[in-house]
Amino acid sequence: MELHKFERQLRLMMLLTQNRNYTLEELGERLDMSTRNVYRYVEAFKMAGFVVRKKGKYYSLDKSSPYFKDITSLVHFTEEEAYILKRAIESVDGNTSLKQNLKQKLYKVYDYDILSEIVVRNGIADNVHFLYEAIKEKKQVIFQQYKSSNSHVVKDRLVEPFAFTANNNEIWCYELASQKNKLFKVSRITKVEVLSQEWQAEAEHQEGFIDVFHNSSGQRLPITLRLGMAAANLLIEEFPLAEKYIEKEDESHWIFTTDVCRYEGVARFVLGLYEDIEIVDSPEFEDFLAKKMKKITEKMKV
Repeated sequence: MELHKFERQLRLMMLLTQNRNYTLEELGERLDMSTRNVYRYVEAFKMAGFVVRKKGKYYSLDKSSPYFKDITSLVHFTEEEAYILKRAIESVDGNTSLKQNLKQKLYKVYDYDILSEIVVRNGIADNVHFLYEAIKEKKQVIFQQYKSSNSHVVKDRLVEPFAFTANNNEIWCYELASQKNKLFKVSRITKVEVLSQEWQAEAEHQEGFIDVFHNSSGQRLPITLRLGMAAANLLIEEFPLAEKYIEKEDESHWIFTTDVCRYEGVARFVLGLYEDIEIVDSPEFEDFLAKKMKKITEKMKV
């Protein structure tokens, strides 16, 4: 009986530390518990020193809670890690009880499309902490000496941070100067300075689209590629989420159809395996690739 109680407490704790927040009723439904018992367990977490946040009807464990990082490092996956794990389970032959038990245990706790944070590298832990506080308090921040790989410029950025990606490596912010929502890499921030100024453009905050090549923007550019076996295997190995957008054409070819934010990411992949990839019905991408190859050729001649 005590073991069963402990299991439910652990599962509740894992649900409360995900990026998705739940009501007491939703938690009870997922854990097969009464709302009253869920509430009792939540109160017990408070007594144990955890910081429980309630926003409207939704509950979560605050990331400043004691032992939070230890818990997330042990029980949470990034989206790609979870997807790989799911693929591994699905690859088990047959429909054995072991396979079903593994799937049921994972599905009880994890939503594969809504995944929780993992512990970040020690060198940027302070920046992540300050950003979480800024989001919670709805404060503007300055990214001191942010190193942009797109503009190749190092400068301070005044932003309103409002959402981390699933693995804490990147954060969505509204940049005041450009008046755009942008995704910033936490590792490129030299230091986070939290200001006393509160958000001024909360209504404009909106997370953008992230493609399988880890690029982000507000636009979606459709592409279709015909892949040979080597290209298809490498694409899945390097970008596991791409598998969802691949369909087998015949014994030697696969069709990859998806949207990308920018052509740069997929172009790097295509150029590395150009003889094993055919561009299908994507004229804009063909033009982009032709111009890029021309620049490379001209540079090699110099």
